[in-house]
Amino acid sequence: MIQTHQMVMEQLASYASPKAKVTRMVADGDLLRIRRGLYITDSAIPRRALAPVIYGPSYISFQSALAYYSLIPERVETVDSASFGKNRNKMYNTPLGTYRYLYLPSAVYPYGLDLVEEDGYQYLIATREKAICDAVYKSGKLESDSDAAALLIDDWRIAEEDLRTLNHGFISSLAPRYGRKSVAVCAAWLSREYGS
Repeated sequence: MIQTHQMVMEQLASYASPKAKVTRMVADGDLLRIRRGLYITDSAIPRRALAPVIYGPSYISFQSALAYYSLIPERVETVDSASFGKNRNKMYNTPLGTYRYLYLPSAVYPYGLDLVEEDGYQYLIATREKAICDAVYKSGKLESDSDAAALLIDDWRIAEEDLRTLNHGFISSLAPRYGRKSVAVCAAWLSREYGS
């Protein structure tokens, strides 16, 4: 269970020194400190479910979402999320792993998100199309079709069959909101190469 500092203090209100009790509980492993003011009582909680609680608003995206959809063959250790309005990236190293939050323009934030439930916990995750756009936005410059192909097929090793099944219309409508040429180049290439 995820608990804030205030929740833990309320539960321990009957103790003479609730803060000392929290310190003992953490030392004994009854409480796991994730970051300042945030604890969990069960380390079996799905790692992705913690992401929006550690730092928000945020949703799972980038390589983490691409791996979730089995678009890339690599196992991703860091839980990558997108956030907005912060204008800087953040990283948290926790007992359950590393959580990274990458800034995106607020104009793209609310589009292409799915609500997922895992072991009773809910979190937002980018759709396949949105995860690709987000990752391209952060990947650096794409100037041409060959750059887009090299990134998605050669570097990320996304199968061409998967690229064919994407919603190319959604990608094309979302791309201008990023305000970055790389996303527009990728969207145009995907539409020409794999669109129907």
